[in-house]
Amino acid sequence: MPDALLIIEDERLLGDELRSELVASGWDAVQAFDLAEAERLLVERNLEPLVVLSDMSLPDGNALDLLEKVRGRGVAGEWIFLTAYGGIPESVRALKLGAFDFLEKPCELERLQIVVAGAARSARAQRRLRDEERLRGNRYSPDAFIGHSAAATRFRNMLTRLSEVPFSGLLLTGETGTGKGLTARILHNTGPRASGPLIEVNCAALPKELMEAELFGHEAGAFTGAKGRRRGLIEQANGGTLFLDELGELALDLQAKLLKAIEDRRVRRIGGERELEVDIQVIAATNQPLEQRVAEGAFRPDLYHRLAVFRLEVPALRERKDDIEDLLPVLIGEFNARSGQRVDTIPTSVWGRLKGYHWPGNVRELRNVVERCVLLADGPVFPEHWLHLGEAAAATDGTQPGTLAEGERICLPLDGSLTLDAMERAILDEALRRNAANVSLTARVLGTTREKLRYRVQKYGLKATD
Repeated sequence: MPDALLIIEDERLLGDELRSELVASGWDAVQAFDLAEAERLLVERNLEPLVVLSDMSLPDGNALDLLEKVRGRGVAGEWIFLTAYGGIPESVRALKLGAFDFLEKPCELERLQIVVAGAARSARAQRRLRDEERLRGNRYSPDAFIGHSAAATRFRNMLTRLSEVPFSGLLLTGETGTGKGLTARILHNTGPRASGPLIEVNCAALPKELMEAELFGHEAGAFTGAKGRRRGLIEQANGGTLFLDELGELALDLQAKLLKAIEDRRVRRIGGERELEVDIQVIAATNQPLEQRVAEGAFRPDLYHRLAVFRLEVPALRERKDDIEDLLPVLIGEFNARSGQRVDTIPTSVWGRLKGYHWPGNVRELRNVVERCVLLADGPVFPEHWLHLGEAAAATDGTQPGTLAEGERICLPLDGSLTLDAMERAILDEALRRNAANVSLTARVLGTTREKLRYRVQKYGLKATD
């Protein structure tokens, strides 16, 4: 389907000539003879031309006024202006409003075709960027925090409110694996700085010496190995968001420099002679009790209070186990798509084990469990024997750590009807059955060596594979 192009020209002969030429070049050219008609096409009829070719002076006004009006309403497309009376002030205003080019009449058709083709390339690139930004916004909307529990609903509502606030600092707390990184991306992509960059920094990933250069950048020759100028991550985040993950691991002297950069909105590269202005919002995340570290002198109180303008705790998965009903199908669908599997049936016993588990690793652990089970599935049924859920964790049915959920127990009579060897044989036989008769895997589950288990498999004549 050809792209739309709007011609705004009151001289009918010229407009018809331009339209015929552009239709012959493959455009779906639409013609308007004044600004009122053009506005109806653009605003009321939602025409989305890739390029607008317009005369500057029309019977009912100046086309620059229409450009300014439709830009304010979010109408996209590149504008090219034609006029026989153009002056410098109008040219300057046209370019300030984002016009692609400003041509004087008469203009050779060959040159016009070249300019229109350039405007079309620019408009297509902008359209792709808008589409990608829209998809990213959908991916990282508050709805990306999946779950129907009360805890998840409260958290999503708070994300929605924060996305409407131009905050300067926000502190995310919560256990490892709860989704603090996802939360930071949601807040950036739904907030007023969504069009700016999101720069993520793991404060535990690098030693102090390298972390300073990463954060603040450096000039050529600032230290051994600094062969060229490098923009720091704070500088790269200008106009957007700086996400500081594992903030509690940042060294004290770097905390002071970071605080100064945030407060002053200025940063100086290592070895640099001047300060550079930066405009950023900061989201920090930690799984450490920063108040306790402040009391111990391991974290600066001024930086803590500067970042904790807003504080948001991401709930642990064990506090919202009902959300597993929402999370599991989504994760299965993701890994089905990646691996070409077709897992679509979840046995009742799997639901019971998932909801009976304590989930110390939170959603990250659930994700890893689902990935393993989907990749190793032999058919459409979610394989229970690949769960490996760290059976010593606490359950939600009132059992204590170290006990097992009901479906994980093996009941043996103690009335003398079974010998010790018979009990051992029954335990090993059941363990092998639950682990697909795999000796190595069963040995890991039972906390023994493969050689010891192989000896007992042979001793009791059990069926097993290597």
